[in-house]
Amino acid sequence: MTVIVGLVHRGRVHLAGDSAGSSGSQLTIRRDPKVFTNGPYALGFTTSFRMGQLLHHAFEAPHPKGDLARFMTTGFINAVRTCLKDGGWARKDSEQEQAGVFLVGVHGRLFEIHGDYQVGEPVEGYAAVGSGDDLALGALHATARLGLKPRERLTAALRAADHHSTYVSAPYTYVKTPR
Repeated sequence: MTVIVGLVHRGRVHLAGDSAGSSGSQLTIRRDPKVFTNGPYALGFTTSFRMGQLLHHAFEAPHPKGDLARFMTTGFINAVRTCLKDGGWARKDSEQEQAGVFLVGVHGRLFEIHGDYQVGEPVEGYAAVGSGDDLALGALHATARLGLKPRERLTAALRAADHHSTYVSAPYTYVKTPR
């Protein structure tokens, strides 16, 4: 369905995403972005446009406080869970809540949020999620030491996924965390 890529560069998180909306073999180029800012966060989603719309327009992003890793796994995730439940999107399977997958950048750190609400932080300083994630990760790895600007690396990753995946398509959208 998509690819969202992110990287940390000089204390800011840069995210980019494609514009494909897919269902089976049908592909639609969407106007609504998969990457955006909300408060101090840069977010980029896959899984469901409805989840992304809720994170973009309904999510009341809490201000980070204290230890950031601890905050992300508690305060931030609790606010996301509430938003998705209130928006009618959260699912329950065998009494376990399920959500979607998205990237979050805040205070110069990049986090991956997975469907079971686990929070991961890649040590490489870059990440990709979505159906084109492996292709994009390869491009991010290959460009790590080339001295490219963040947008150039993100574009290379998106283009690699776009070229090799039927579920990824331009145009691309870019955001970065506020200063």
